[in-house]
Amino acid sequence: MTDRLPHEKGFHVSWDQLHRDARALAWRLQDHGPADTGWRAVVAITRGGMTPAMIVARELDIRIVDTISVKSYNHQTQTEPRVIKSPDMDVIGDGAGVLIIDDLVDTGRTLDVVRKHMPKAHVATVYAKPMGRPMVDTFVTEVSQDTWIFFPWDMALQYVEPYRGRD
Repeated sequence: MTDRLPHEKGFHVSWDQLHRDARALAWRLQDHGPADTGWRAVVAITRGGMTPAMIVARELDIRIVDTISVKSYNHQTQTEPRVIKSPDMDVIGDGAGVLIIDDLVDTGRTLDVVRKHMPKAHVATVYAKPMGRPMVDTFVTEVSQDTWIFFPWDMALQYVEPYRGRD
């Protein structure tokens, strides 16, 4: 069936699931930092990366947290990515010992822009799609390219008609 509604090919993530998956990401990252110093900072890609970055920073006891904002979507349409806010580059430098955290890598275009700012950083996302997967060093769950991920900040609880008609 190709005439699916978004929720029929969607991957719905609750707050509880996002929290569990972000903690799983932290567990995967704990032994990948520089051996002598460990991870020294987290840079969240706003906005979606802010919640997982906060959870990872808490779990790994990382106190330096900054953001980079890359605009690459206009509603649900991808556009040319551009940085609209950079982290403090005096602190972040080339990214050595830095974790870049985002909620999702889709095509990898956003991460391509971010990696140019911090080429030595370790990029981690909670979710990954196949096209963007090569841009990520660590992730938790892969979903198909044609799946739309519905994050908890994008949803509201509401009634949905059943799949089969009612009498």
